[in-house]
Amino acid sequence: MSVASAFQSSKIVPDVIPTPPSKTIELTYPSGVVAQQGNELTPTQVKNQPNVSFEADSDSYYTLIFTDPDNYDGPEKVYREWHHWLVVNIPGSDVSKGEVLSGYIGSGPPEGTGIHRYVYILYKQPGKLSFDETRLTNTSIDGRAAFSTQKFAEKYNLGVPVAGNFYRAQFDDYVPLLYKSLGV
Repeated sequence: MSVASAFQSSKIVPDVIPTPPSKTIELTYPSGVVAQQGNELTPTQVKNQPNVSFEADSDSYYTLIFTDPDNYDGPEKVYREWHHWLVVNIPGSDVSKGEVLSGYIGSGPPEGTGIHRYVYILYKQPGKLSFDETRLTNTSIDGRAAFSTQKFAEKYNLGVPVAGNFYRAQFDDYVPLLYKSLGV
């Protein structure tokens, strides 16, 4: 299944973004698991930041967003997305040289909330940009809820996403440990 059809059939389009990406972001976690357009992984398997690779122009900059659009299932969609990782001004495909706006936090779907989609979206920036977002460490949950990938992309004129991937996860025994590390 292509990334575009996977994003549409899983309703990432239109829940997160209006237009699907055409290329895949390769995501390999230190635990050995690989995200594959909607496969199910556990919070334990994805607790550490993955190795991320994608096709890129070496003289361009990219933005990588990792978000959970199933954080909140109430009537007010504004609370729906919770971003787990945000890296901007990535030179070419070298994520380690990008500017981290929000440090990586693995999946932590609350008990009883069912399966969540965890979505990676890549944008090619129009150039190197200046971002006015608050910088968050991987122990801070401030400002992560009520995120909108679409509004962020519009604010910085990022255009349509060029690549993406996602997996699904539900509560496991690691989630309470994650919450404790975040002070929740």
